[in-house]
Amino acid sequence: VPLALSLASPLTYVALARADGDSQRERLERIAYELSRLEEQAAEAGKQSAGSARVRFRFDWLAHDLALVRRGIEDHLDAQRQPRPAPPLRGDYRE
Repeated sequence: VPLALSLASPLTYVALARADGDSQRERLERIAYELSRLEEQAAEAGKQSAGSARVRFRFDWLAHDLALVRRGIEDHLDAQRQPRPAPPLRGDYRE
């Protein structure tokens, strides 16, 4: 552990963890964006591919798999922002 970090307060560690989480979120958002662009390219390539080729590349399957991975990333990102269920309030405070 570098000396600067060993002298840091607990709040510094929280800030570093949050920054790391923000960095991961940004990376995942970028990956999801890039996957959506790849989906578009795969769909376009599928439209332009020769249907009479002896061995045919299944661009539709590739696009499906790319969409599946992208949705998995987006579900993970959305899950962090969804409110957690809270137990119901009692409501009656008299004895």
